Amino acid sequence: MSARFSAQEIAAEGLKPEEYLEIVNRLGRHPNKAELGMFGVMWSEHCCYKNSKPLLKQFPTEGERILVGPGENAGVVDLGEGLRLAFKIESHNHPSAIEPFQGAATGVGGILRDIFTMGARPIAILNSLRFGSLDEARTRRLFTGVVQGISHYGNCVGVPTVGGEVYFDPAYSGNPLVNAMALGLMETSEIVTSKAEGIGNSVLYVGSTTGRDGMGGASFASSELSQDSLDDRPAVQVGDPFLEKSLIEACLEAFKTGAVVAAQDMGAAGLTCSTAEMAAKGGVGIELDLDLIPVRETGMIPYEYLLSESQERMLFVAHKGREEELIEIFQRWGLQAVIAGTVIEEPIVRIFFKGEVAAEIPANALAENTPIYERESLAEPPEYVQKAWQWSIESLPTCTSKGIPEFNKNWTALLLTLLDSPTIASKQWVYRQYDHQVQNNTVILPGGADAAVIRIRPIDTPPSQCHIGVAATTDCNGLYVYLDPYEGAKAAVAEAARNLSCVGASPLAVTDNLNFGSPENPLGYWQLSQACQGIAEGCRQLNTPVTGGNVSLYNETLNAEGKPQAIYPTPVIGMVGLIEDLTLICGQGWKNTGDLIYLLGYQTDSEHITLGGSQYLVTIHHLVAGRPPRVDFELERRVQSVCRLGIRQGWVNSAHDCAEGGLAVALAESCISGGLGAQIELLPSTIRLDLVLFGESSSRIIVSVSPAVKEGWESFLDEEIKDFWQCLGRVEGTNLAIQSDSEILDIEINKLSDTWSNAIGRRLSA
Repeated sequence: MSARFSAQEIAAEGLKPEEYLEIVNRLGRHPNKAELGMFGVMWSEHCCYKNSKPLLKQFPTEGERILVGPGENAGVVDLGEGLRLAFKIESHNHPSAIEPFQGAATGVGGILRDIFTMGARPIAILNSLRFGSLDEARTRRLFTGVVQGISHYGNCVGVPTVGGEVYFDPAYSGNPLVNAMALGLMETSEIVTSKAEGIGNSVLYVGSTTGRDGMGGASFASSELSQDSLDDRPAVQVGDPFLEKSLIEACLEAFKTGAVVAAQDMGAAGLTCSTAEMAAKGGVGIELDLDLIPVRETGMIPYEYLLSESQERMLFVAHKGREEELIEIFQRWGLQAVIAGTVIEEPIVRIFFKGEVAAEIPANALAENTPIYERESLAEPPEYVQKAWQWSIESLPTCTSKGIPEFNKNWTALLLTLLDSPTIASKQWVYRQYDHQVQNNTVILPGGADAAVIRIRPIDTPPSQCHIGVAATTDCNGLYVYLDPYEGAKAAVAEAARNLSCVGASPLAVTDNLNFGSPENPLGYWQLSQACQGIAEGCRQLNTPVTGGNVSLYNETLNAEGKPQAIYPTPVIGMVGLIEDLTLICGQGWKNTGDLIYLLGYQTDSEHITLGGSQYLVTIHHLVAGRPPRVDFELERRVQSVCRLGIRQGWVNSAHDCAEGGLAVALAESCISGGLGAQIELLPSTIRLDLVLFGESSSRIIVSVSPAVKEGWESFLDEEIKDFWQCLGRVEGTNLAIQSDSEILDIEINKLSDTWSNAIGRRLSA
């Protein structure tokens, strides 16, 4: 049964020589091929977080609304009135880099299974995407393939894709990021967990058949991409959204019978992960007979069964004697359902094949007692960061009230250049391919606000009887994190909460997706360590506990010199918020001519506004330099609270976070979204005009209010945020006009809209 393996064979499973020796020590023998593969996937970073787990311990995970935190398939929060929301984010980066359509599609399928495995009906999907420059043909292929994959799966399965974010930067050219987030409303009275219990209970395999697709996907996701990665196409799964739709209905029906003890999605590492994790969490063992597993291919060996990541499959533990009740449900939905194993007392995973033991491993050795690497972080920021921090705004060309003479560009031209940048530009080319209104619960359509808003509607309940909603967003400025991982990660948490506050939602909780390079590189580990500290601090300050998430490391490719080149560190924050009254929300576009426009937070001449790490610096000056904005959480909390209270009082008609591109871009976006112009009068300033117009900071929100409430609104602002507000002007006409001592810019909304709305489409059709 045992065999020895060469160094190449061990490395091929993603294992280090010392890890192989530890496996031999734990088993008291050499593993066989199947067992080696099982350890390879379960000891990968993707499954056991061996480099990141020590850092994740610092995240706050408890709160009054937290029902399920880290460790389960998804987090669950209490919305009140008996309503509970499950939500989670995960990545499918490496598969999407190799096969963008199926990589993205199965990423959506996987995150949906994490939701309904808990007993929740999926109600919404969001995504967070990163690509290289659209000037590159490969990037255009990856981008269009990923969007088509997300659209195909989400549209076919009948779950609306309601929001997200897309950034473009050469840092992601070789390694795109595809993070998918899903939300679901609990339908079962009890939350379904993955903890196997009940000695003698049956283990049921349900869903689709098992094939060779997705072989070793977890190990594949835990190594850097190279030119040889094209040979790893079998590690990319193939999904069937129509089958998943049936699986959703069958699982929810099965859970409601009370016959299911535990359930686990067969995602990364397939049968290996589901058996090991369920057994380890319950302190029991599982015996599984591979001869009983429904297959779609012939001649499969145990290694292939155990490492297959074929999609739309689940593993259940069922109460003894109630198996047929469950099997009937799945067969009625046209799905596979067989008794494939048993819960045993001995805490091991024992796999049978053709009447013999094909693998026998302690469950804890695979799922709980896995390698952990405590690494030392750099004592001081690396050289590239220190060099970036030395940058000074004085090095930029002189600017005047008319523009930048050296570039022969006025402020209107510079604003249009920024609006034409794919990172800032409208993402309508993306979201128009998504069915964002299926289920009839999308309250604000994509592009209409800083966060998605979904009506919470239990099944068979008329919309008119539902007043509670949730807002959701995904946020991270990877450039900020690259220049200062600690401050950049704090800023990601703050921006996510700010975007929820801009629609009137109270931030509740976080799910995160940590996309980084290799933790074995001191630089990569420093970035990861600093960012985790920043997330922990941000979540504590804003009272948004972390309910779970995903770690995706080794996001790097080989550069022209054959050296690994990492992406920008990108810790994506997925955040959900509660809306207690759906009649009291708002979007980002102006609503009424004559409304007054206010800037909440740092004023236009504040020393806290910076061009460091700004889109202006990258797009106009082609510089990646400076210190990104820092978050003052005391001010952040006050500004967000004022915005939420203003919306709930009916004072605030629109609200928009002032983020990438600064004040001028935020004003332009509010004009475009509302179809109304704005007349802006800036106070005379002693600082550079490009800093006023395009500088970035945290804690700034642009709102519009009716003149009828001016006195009460300004009195409220004086009381709550004192000097941190100013009236910028009013909603008026069909132009965006900004002036101070003299005219700065004056441009028609139609021109702004054409540039901003069609920037991505123009590049794809060129």
